[in-house]
Amino acid sequence: MFLTRFRVNTARPGARRLLSSPQSVHAAVMSSFPGLLPTGTERPRVLWRLDHNARAEVFLYVVSPDRPDLTHLVEQAGWPAAALDPSTPGWQSRPYAPFLASLAEGGTWAFRLTANPVHHVRRKDGEPTKRTAHLTAVHQKGWLLERQERSGFRIVEKPGDKRLLPSGTTYKRHPHHGDRHELTVGDQRAPSFRKSRDGHPGTGRVSLVTVTFDGRLEVTDPEALRRTLVHGLGKAKAYGCGLMTLAPLPTAVG
Repeated sequence: MFLTRFRVNTARPGARRLLSSPQSVHAAVMSSFPGLLPTGTERPRVLWRLDHNARAEVFLYVVSPDRPDLTHLVEQAGWPAAALDPSTPGWQSRPYAPFLASLAEGGTWAFRLTANPVHHVRRKDGEPTKRTAHLTAVHQKGWLLERQERSGFRIVEKPGDKRLLPSGTTYKRHPHHGDRHELTVGDQRAPSFRKSRDGHPGTGRVSLVTVTFDGRLEVTDPEALRRTLVHGLGKAKAYGCGLMTLAPLPTAVG
């Protein structure tokens, strides 16, 4: 497994075209591998995520079974002249297995996850259920909190003196939501694009609601968390959702 980071040169027209559609990014990412990846439920898939940290600071992260070759992305949406130096090809790839193996129960980490929080609703009796996006932060948080146990982690709760209210929430029916956890929701997007097949535009459209979660977690089941990190969490993985990354927590000073 490999974890790769590529910085997008947002000033280039090619980058703007690339970022206009999750399907374009998906095609570019999948073109980074010489051959088609074997299929199978146990085979880790290619996951990717765009982090829009600022207007001119956009990073593409990729987790993949094989090391990618992003030369085409450098030429389209990077800094090709700088990449002429063999020591700086324009992206960074690192083996992911050593980090995954180091995860231990009780460890705490900062995390980021872009996801497609959805649920199934039936609007009328007798009708089939329909997949529908969660649109409010409280329900989006609830979506993630409902999945934390089986995904191998527990989102850290805030100390009582850090909560806006003693109970941590204003929602009596959902006591685990609100201000109780070290969890924020931001960068909500609603991309809509025409779905293509084999490079040809199709007739159907894809509409998503995506959000980015940032917070702190504690590892409760290292093996389950490893599966989450390499297989993804939730729906719409082909369109930039599901990739969770971990980072060390900042060290307290003083």
